[in-house]
Amino acid sequence: MPLPKKNEHTIKEIYALPEGARAELIDGEIYDMAPPNRIHQELVQQLSRIIGNYIVDHNGECRVYPAPFAVFLNKDDRTYVEPDISVICDGDKLDENGCNGAPDWIIEIVSPGSQRMDYLTKLFKYRTAGVREYWIVNPMKQTVLVYSFGEKEDSTQYLFEDEIQVGIYPEFTIKISNFL
Repeated sequence: MPLPKKNEHTIKEIYALPEGARAELIDGEIYDMAPPNRIHQELVQQLSRIIGNYIVDHNGECRVYPAPFAVFLNKDDRTYVEPDISVICDGDKLDENGCNGAPDWIIEIVSPGSQRMDYLTKLFKYRTAGVREYWIVNPMKQTVLVYSFGEKEDSTQYLFEDEIQVGIYPEFTIKISNFL
C-alpha cells in the first residue's frame, strides 16, 4: 500500500496568506514565521548597510536585499524563502518578484523559534541550491557560523568580537561587535 502524499503546498498558497502573515515554503511544506525582535532587526539593518556600502564603495555589481524579499531557490512552485539578507551578484536572477535561483550569500539571524530551521533545514536547502556562502548569526550566543560551499567546502564559527572574513569578497571583513 503506498504511503499518503504530504507536503503538497505551493507558492500560490504563500501569496494567498492574509495581509501581514509571513511564511516560507520548503519542499512543499509551509513554515510560519514569527515577527522579528528589535536585536534581530538591528542586525539585519546594520549588516545590510555595511555590506551595501562595501559593494558601492568598490563598484561591485552585487545587490543586497533584506527581508522580506522573495527567493525562489528551485525551478518549481514548492520552495519560497525570505532570508534575512540576500546578496545576489547575477542580475539575470532578479525580476520584479524577487530572486530566481540561489543568492551568492545568505545571512540568517537566529531567533529562539528559528534555530532548527536556520541550522538544519535551511543549511541543507541553501547548500544544495547552490548558495556560495551562508552565515548563521546567533545574537543569543553572540556567534556567527560561516559556511562556504564553493570548490572547497568549509565551516568556521566566530564570535561577535572577531573580524569575520567574507568569502565572496576576500578583502572584506565584518566585526559585529562594532555596531551592536
